[in-house]
Amino acid sequence: MLRSVINSREIEDIMSTEFPKASPEDRISDVTSLMRKTKYYDVPVIDNGEYVGVLSYGTMLKKGNVSLDTKIQKLVSKPPTVSKGMSITDVAEMMISSNSRQLAVLNSGGRKVVGTISRSALLEAAAEVKSFREIKVWELMSNPVESIRDTAMLDDALEIMTGLDIRTVPVVDSADRVVGIVGMNEVTEHFRKSDAKTIGDASGSKKERAAVPISTISATAPKTVNWDDDIGTAARIMIDNDISTLPVLEGEELVGILTQYDIVELISACREREVLYVQISGLDDDDKAYHDSIYDIIGKEVEKIAKISKPSSLTMHVAKYNEKGENNKYSITARLSTDNYNLSLKEVGWDLIRVVNDLMKRMTSEVVSAKDARRTYRRRKR
Repeated sequence: MLRSVINSREIEDIMSTEFPKASPEDRISDVTSLMRKTKYYDVPVIDNGEYVGVLSYGTMLKKGNVSLDTKIQKLVSKPPTVSKGMSITDVAEMMISSNSRQLAVLNSGGRKVVGTISRSALLEAAAEVKSFREIKVWELMSNPVESIRDTAMLDDALEIMTGLDIRTVPVVDSADRVVGIVGMNEVTEHFRKSDAKTIGDASGSKKERAAVPISTISATAPKTVNWDDDIGTAARIMIDNDISTLPVLEGEELVGILTQYDIVELISACREREVLYVQISGLDDDDKAYHDSIYDIIGKEVEKIAKISKPSSLTMHVAKYNEKGENNKYSITARLSTDNYNLSLKEVGWDLIRVVNDLMKRMTSEVVSAKDARRTYRRRKR
């Protein structure tokens, strides 16, 4: 029922036909200014009228030492694209699997961009679905939630953002009350310099960030949502205030976090499928030999998780680092969606298989803990 209501909307109903564009010959400095002005952080790149790919703000941030005079053609990626005949649930799944905030809509020939679809557009569709008002925030929010103390420094916040691939972190006081929120917008605005030479200048050096108290740049009086509000209400708050993240409160205490990503993932979960959707990204050719072992580990733990709550999707991103010529170090972030829970976890270590194993065991343990928490919320609701 929910799937049919969502998919009754057409792509043309929710796509935007007015959007910023870039050329492969444009320079990074030009496009960053365009992103700041339009708040589009995944800009379609077009060459001679034809779609080339997308320049993502996240991609640029990872190239800290690249000059702002560099042509963007070196940083263009090719996320999946949308056609007008697709369903909204299909588009939501594409966004989740590629971790995109906007996707280009191409014409029937697959060469020209005729529009874009953002996470906000999918939220607009969700906010109008009456059934979403029967789903409570506590059923979808991520918990435990990463937050940062108001006495911390900016570099601590950026470490959380980078590690979990998020752009916003709640700021709390000693009583765990939300007193602010900090995101990449605040970071780039703080370090914006007229004489900046590289992308890294836009987020400051590590030494500069370590000297900035988080309380001096965090946005105060952030929008929040109550744990027992419905998803439709939460989506409307995000849309009306043009924000992507809502701290979830019980009274004054921070108990979770709800993002646009969570709601898009809910829409994606409505897509008809018979098996668990698993997406693993970031493995290079050297690591692909471990595929079977990784899936064996996932399978064993998912079987345990399924006895508590039916899993619908599991996304896992692998990042590999080489520190001073030593062995590779792996950092894995994973996100699990089930009928009742959304969990985000990170694990770091030197052995890929061990890291995956430890992460999945933690995930099973968190689902058990979330089950107990869910019982607590149900009792409170009564």
